[in-house]
Amino acid sequence: MKRILGVLILMVGCLTFAQNDTEAKALLEDVSTKVKQYNNIIIDFKYELENSAENIKQTTKGDVTIAGENYVLNVLGITRMYDGKTLYTISPEDEEVTISSDNTEEEGTITPSKMLSFYEEGFTYKMDIVQSIKGRKIQYVKLNPMDTNSEVEQVLLGIDATTKHIYNLIEIGKNGTRTTLTVNSFQTNQPLSDTLFTFDESKYPEYFINKID
Repeated sequence: MKRILGVLILMVGCLTFAQNDTEAKALLEDVSTKVKQYNNIIIDFKYELENSAENIKQTTKGDVTIAGENYVLNVLGITRMYDGKTLYTISPEDEEVTISSDNTEEEGTITPSKMLSFYEEGFTYKMDIVQSIKGRKIQYVKLNPMDTNSEVEQVLLGIDATTKHIYNLIEIGKNGTRTTLTVNSFQTNQPLSDTLFTFDESKYPEYFINKID
């Protein structure tokens, strides 16, 4: 969950562009401008984690609904709901709800509300390869963290050249771990329930409510 959040939020964030490739900067600014025009975003995604040296390969699917700072993330059988002030983590398997004012699991974690703009600070970047994927022209931008102590070696951000939406994100760790998040569907400005981001404790009468100060 922690790593999925990290990569997810490595996709929506804030813009402080350092001195970078002019073409890459213009493309990222187009993506950022496009994202900020939407009232809400709903993404279905596939998440893959692979480390050949450790013989690890994991694949899972999930979805996230984002409106401003608010979000509902469903992945690995767990729901995380953030209403702008409080984070609710709902685990049906454990019959437990954890309530916290903290919207991150550790320092530096990228949250879903930053998932499409994470790249706006903390990275240098330049244009990379172009690929044709399922009839779509995907332009990759290579990002390198400015923090030399980062566990991330580099990030490849795939952008649909026509829609200016993020298609996928590939994070390559210094330990050889390769994490890929691919957007299966990207919907915007959808009608949302007024209570979508509101936690209703009455729906979980048998659950243990764990409140963390």
